[in-house]
Amino acid sequence: MSVLVYIENWDGKLKKLSFELASYATQLAESLQLPVNAVSLGKVDESELKKLGTYGIEKVMSDSNELFKSLDNRAIAKAINAAAAKVGAAIVVIANNNLGKAVAPRLAVRMKAGLVSAVQGLPVSTAPFVVKKIVFTGKAFANIEVKSANKVLTLAPNSFKLVEKAVETLVEAFDSGLTAADFETIIESTNKVTGKILLQDAEIVVAGGRGMKAAENWNQLEELAEILGAGLACSRPVSDEGWRPHAEHVGQTGKIIAPNLYFAFGISGAIQHLGGVSSSKVIVAVNKDPEAPIFEAADYGIVGDVFKVLPQFISAAKEMKS
Repeated sequence: MSVLVYIENWDGKLKKLSFELASYATQLAESLQLPVNAVSLGKVDESELKKLGTYGIEKVMSDSNELFKSLDNRAIAKAINAAAAKVGAAIVVIANNNLGKAVAPRLAVRMKAGLVSAVQGLPVSTAPFVVKKIVFTGKAFANIEVKSANKVLTLAPNSFKLVEKAVETLVEAFDSGLTAADFETIIESTNKVTGKILLQDAEIVVAGGRGMKAAENWNQLEELAEILGAGLACSRPVSDEGWRPHAEHVGQTGKIIAPNLYFAFGISGAIQHLGGVSSSKVIVAVNKDPEAPIFEAADYGIVGDVFKVLPQFISAAKEMKS
């Protein structure tokens, strides 16, 4: 038996989420007294994969088939299942991002495994096997017992700190046995956002809602985001009005994010919005309505006019930077 972690890559590069998964899988394996392995799919340089050794991963199985660039979730689930069978993995850990949410259920069916999504940390207990996750759009936690022999866990982003445990990493070529017939997704073209901090990667996010009143008022939010090196986001009504692009919409029907620090300016805090940001480590809210629901979720709240508060935030951020 062992623990297997699927390490996703972005154009051949690993990100913080990769190392967070590696840290979690290593600590989980230690708590169960099991070995830990990683599997990488797609073309990634050996030097990049060896970075996982900083976080305790001793062996990485690498299938460099370039067809994995299509992110075909059926093919990826099949390949991870093959890797799990090779190392006798009883537990597989995957990121709870868009790809992980599509792959994990398919993998669980193949492995006849119990599935728990958006796990928040190491097991509460190992016998029985119980893990904690957020439920009711971040309003409560639930302890979930997994009774099946095999288990698939998706780890909520930014829910587990990086734990360094330097080891030498062996990168081993791995053939998952997939052919072109296994890949049903065909990428015809790719348009990538450049020059911006992607919301899913941002440690700090600055967001605005209808309280900003108009698209032309976003320059102050853009200035604050630039000073802080933050991602820029908005609520759904803002993107629906066309004030901001839909790519910046966060919430249950938009992007699900979990930054270390989330600023909400002029956002009332509807349950759909909170469902997408409730995993943020710290939430700072500014709203002129003291009864706004956002204050129930906020760690820090300011009741005031955003157009009076924002300049003070910008001034303080500039002073901090200098």
